[in-house]
Amino acid sequence: MPANSTPPATKKKGRRARFVVIVLVLALVGGVGYGAYWGVSTVRASLPQTTGTINLPGLDGQVEVKRDSYGVPQIYANTDRDLFRAQGYVQAQDRFWEMDVRRHMTSGRLSEMFGKEQVETDEFLRTLGWRQVAQEEYDDKLDDETKKNLQSYADGVNDYLKGRDGKDISVEYAALNFVNDYKPAKWTPVDSVAWLKAMAWDLRSNMQDEIDRSLLTSRMDEKQIKDLYPSYPYSRNQPIVTEGAVDPLAEEFDPKAEPGDATGDGTGTGTGTGTGTGTGTGTGTGIGTGTDPGGAVDGLESQLDALSSTLDEIPALLGPSGSGIGSNSWVISGDYTTTGKPLLANDPHLAPQLPSVWYQMGLHCRSSTKDCQYDVAGYTFAGMPGVIIGHNEDIAWGMTNLGADVTDLYLEKVSGDTYQYGNEQKKFKTRQETIKVAGGKSQTITVRSTEHGPVVSDRDGQLRTVGDKAPVTNAAPDRGDGYAVSLQWTALEPGKSMDAVFALNKAKNFPEFRKAAENFEVPSQNLVYADTKGTIGYQAPGRIPIRAEGDGSLPAPGWDPKYRWEGYIPFDELPYEENPKRGYIVTANQAVIDKADYPYPLTEDWGYGARSQRINDLIKSKIKDGGKISTDDMRTMQTDNRSEIATLLMPYLLKIDVSDPSIREAQKLLEGWDYSQEPDSAAAAYFNAVWRNVLKLAFGNKLPKEMRVGGECLNVRPADSTGPADDLEELVRECGRRSADSAQPDGGDRWFEITRKILKDEDNEWWQAPKTRLQGPAKTRDELLLRALTDARWELTAELGKDVSTWSWGRLHQLNLENQTLGTEGPGIVKTLLNRGPWNLGGGEAAVNATGWNAAGGYEVMWVPSMRMVVNVGDWDKSRWINLTGASGHAYSPNYTDQTEKWAKGELLDWPFSSRAVEENTGDTLTLAP
Repeated sequence: MPANSTPPATKKKGRRARFVVIVLVLALVGGVGYGAYWGVSTVRASLPQTTGTINLPGLDGQVEVKRDSYGVPQIYANTDRDLFRAQGYVQAQDRFWEMDVRRHMTSGRLSEMFGKEQVETDEFLRTLGWRQVAQEEYDDKLDDETKKNLQSYADGVNDYLKGRDGKDISVEYAALNFVNDYKPAKWTPVDSVAWLKAMAWDLRSNMQDEIDRSLLTSRMDEKQIKDLYPSYPYSRNQPIVTEGAVDPLAEEFDPKAEPGDATGDGTGTGTGTGTGTGTGTGTGTGIGTGTDPGGAVDGLESQLDALSSTLDEIPALLGPSGSGIGSNSWVISGDYTTTGKPLLANDPHLAPQLPSVWYQMGLHCRSSTKDCQYDVAGYTFAGMPGVIIGHNEDIAWGMTNLGADVTDLYLEKVSGDTYQYGNEQKKFKTRQETIKVAGGKSQTITVRSTEHGPVVSDRDGQLRTVGDKAPVTNAAPDRGDGYAVSLQWTALEPGKSMDAVFALNKAKNFPEFRKAAENFEVPSQNLVYADTKGTIGYQAPGRIPIRAEGDGSLPAPGWDPKYRWEGYIPFDELPYEENPKRGYIVTANQAVIDKADYPYPLTEDWGYGARSQRINDLIKSKIKDGGKISTDDMRTMQTDNRSEIATLLMPYLLKIDVSDPSIREAQKLLEGWDYSQEPDSAAAAYFNAVWRNVLKLAFGNKLPKEMRVGGECLNVRPADSTGPADDLEELVRECGRRSADSAQPDGGDRWFEITRKILKDEDNEWWQAPKTRLQGPAKTRDELLLRALTDARWELTAELGKDVSTWSWGRLHQLNLENQTLGTEGPGIVKTLLNRGPWNLGGGEAAVNATGWNAAGGYEVMWVPSMRMVVNVGDWDKSRWINLTGASGHAYSPNYTDQTEKWAKGELLDWPFSSRAVEENTGDTLTLAP
């Protein structure tokens, strides 16, 4: 149950940095009495008007905004211009603080709001140049209709801002103005476009894996690294697309072709991970692992550690990266549903935020004309016009992250103001960026870029001079002053994704849907589809690079032109499905298609399919023997709490002979457990603690310090050893350096697969662990599992008490909702005002109900199903939806967190769409008049 009258528990040490914010508010609020008056009076002043009439001179005609009891708005207008203008106005009413912070983040201008603490973050974001790319998209790429809609939206936002001081907009501005005379500026169309870059950044796929594989070379050999990155289990966990192949003659994907018709083997050309000179299985100038002829990898290790730390400091608007993170969506043909029409479900897994990253609304033209083309409802982002996920009167669609490898890091050989590319010394492209600082002096930086992209190593002290001993081959250029690190990323090239949003909203059938998807270039998403005529489908869109050399798994040699990108996979050759014979499509971040059946490498760093296969199995079990799936069955699937790693590990844990009565008492909790991770389950609490300790003992304590949790210090074996030390004196003291929500092992389904491969090998070297002051060494699987059972017992005794009957998973696994700015680092009075929680949750890592936690850092909920929807195609008013928090971003609004309790219980709300259903559910009506 939530304890909404009290602030959430203190953040655990090492959690990813959010926004560093004002810490002087409490001192400036003169005493408790005045502080209470300030809080209530100021919050009430900023609550928006939701009834009556407001005059907006720029409108063509009257617009109605109808809100239900949850504050969800449905907008009715006669022109597109009025529709999107009203959308901007309404979103600004509810969420402008959130919108304002986002646009400052995407443009690298957080220091203007929050002061000098944000300068380093701004420097990195300016180096990436999101705002610059968004401006280029708006100027040169987007079509005229899209620009008109963006401008109408901006006009509506500015209508709301006109004549209002910050305190009239949101309580956060009142707090900010105690120490910083900040005034919100007008909204622009580019502010909306830039948000797509933030989406793409948090969904950028495998950059962290690329860094981690390189960091592992300091402690592990080629085989050990391969153990930690096993191949995707295609034969066990079904990829998304199981039918079709690329037709080599037509040069397009044919969903009816036999998979064996595909050209190529899908493996591409790799850089290799060889040892010694680093040639591996790649070509002579590739980057290797192990030690190079210079004898050390300290330089590159330091660079990549610093880059990883820099990534940790970038505000995580969507969530941390990791192998357990992703989203679920699936669509089922009407042949297998109780409605006779398709059913579609979607629940994206993102960072918990207050307010939620999503905003629910409907956009309705009173009649369909050439001047008014939209009748759509669903989820969008505050600050962006249109609907991102949802349905119109003809089709429904959902999204999950495709996970294609769209980023590459390059080592660049620098000499003065040039870098080496082939046989040339090329001059850096440079630009000056001035960062304005609230309460301080402006700062100017120089951004350098190469053929590949911006030099990200310039933005961190440890990265300014790249390592003296980077692990490269003899064919690499002389280090001289070192190597720089640049980033090539598809989102740094202008595109047309904003066009795709509006086209999706208007699409009437599958061909129009695919045509819209063609422009959805970044971030690359899995798109599932259903329509009123019974068609179901899938499309993999996105700008996905074709590498001339290398597979993107390790930093590439920037001086070698062979490692360039040659272009992008043509859209016509990207996988899709239309009405597959099996009658359903599941996407949950698993592999898109078996690489043996597809000529282009997409990535090697998929999710490993634990969630997707569980969903596949649930669907198959429901439809066997003629069974049908209902809307409520879809909801039940979304809240499935089963632990897939428990099904694998439990038989081994129960066979361990435990002599200690206290440990045996805990072990008995697991007997008869059905693997369901309910909030009140003592067995789930103990199993997850055991799993966490298995990971720490078998893998975590053997990882380099750059990958372990910051502040956690261990006596570990020397870097050139992987087996247990015979004597404690042989161990060295090392402290972790990474934030708790991005450290390893995170416990995601990659770690399921790693563990699966060694479970039957009870003498595998990974089961070895050194002795401690209290326990002897583990040399076999069962010895290590006994250690984990023991350590978990005493860990939970400290956390939950000695009596195992009082343990519960939810007490360990709590969700706290924090305002992403003043609620994270502000004083207690502000946190109390803005934050809510905790909620005790079920679910878990890589479960379908993916309330994610990072096993390296603890049990705190770090990502969640950020919304859930089940769309009843054709009978739209019987669709269901829920948001993590509520429609409003105002702390004292009744719609601030009014959906959270139902969300936590797995419940869904009615989702009215027809004008009749909307009218029946309307509580407040606001008229916007010209």
